[in-house]
Amino acid sequence: MKSTIKDVAQLAGVSIKTVSRVINKEASVRSDTIEKVNQAILRLNYEPNLAARNLAGTRSYTIGYVYDNPNAYYVIDMQNGILAECKERGYELVIHPCNSNSPSICEELESMVAKSQLAGLVISPPLSEMPEVLEALAAMDLQFVRIISGSGHRPESTPCIFVHDHEAALHITEHLIGLGHRKIAFISGDKGHRSTDERYNGYQEALKNAGIEANSDYLYEGQYSFETGVKGAKQLLNLSSPPTAIFACNDEIAAGALFASRLMNVAVPEQLSIAGFEDSPFSRQTWPKLTTAAQPTNIIARKAAELLVSQIVAQRTGKGKGVLHQHFEPDLVVRESTQRIQQ
Repeated sequence: MKSTIKDVAQLAGVSIKTVSRVINKEASVRSDTIEKVNQAILRLNYEPNLAARNLAGTRSYTIGYVYDNPNAYYVIDMQNGILAECKERGYELVIHPCNSNSPSICEELESMVAKSQLAGLVISPPLSEMPEVLEALAAMDLQFVRIISGSGHRPESTPCIFVHDHEAALHITEHLIGLGHRKIAFISGDKGHRSTDERYNGYQEALKNAGIEANSDYLYEGQYSFETGVKGAKQLLNLSSPPTAIFACNDEIAAGALFASRLMNVAVPEQLSIAGFEDSPFSRQTWPKLTTAAQPTNIIARKAAELLVSQIVAQRTGKGKGVLHQHFEPDLVVRESTQRIQQ
């Protein structure tokens, strides 16, 4: 027969309530008690009945991930990271794709939260940057964690995972400048995404620090897509004075720029250096492989879920909110798509 929480409590010599507190990782349980309960769980191969927990009262043990992102690699990494933390914490995960441009997005989220009886949400850009969405979630008295681009300099009262895109973009551009490039173009992602602004500002700061005047001809505005990379690179390489390097706002754009360069018989990296951002599979499936900034999406997602569950537990126990913010700075990864400019 399947073991029950009562069996675990009896084997560990504690109350059922204590077992529940250990499973929910409440901070007030003594370490030796946690050890006894975990040993009993292992011996009995006990698995919490999540459906029963959710039906037992007002406490839900289901969290949601809501997103609007066309990048399948990003979404899969986010889902896997959140799911890994949910499994460890004994929570279920509801995944909800949506259209952030929908005029009824707030009503859609309210309905989804109510139907799924969610305890909290993880939200990623652009939803995590939309004031109307944040206001709607706050009005529901729902715990949520935002993944946003930035360094935390702006005051944020809600729990956030900050991704330091500005600093990473600055380092990528500095890398290109260090290779002797002065004519460095930038192909942007979607307007209105904070990541686009942060990466562009990092690029601009590096140029300014090096005494390089920004050239508006070297800016191509697009979306986070392969097609943007193709169109942007074609336009840039057809200039009378084309760039010697392109910094693309993500790896998918960079892969498109690399494809366009091949079509135009421009050798990469001999005639043109290309760098991307995120270290997605796009950066490793191209030839040459792309210089990029490694953004650990899976880890970021897991930390967001960990932060969310800690906020849910803190709300239920009334024992403070703990850590509200965590930070990640993507690391520069130098590969074969960039090299020193040929004089």
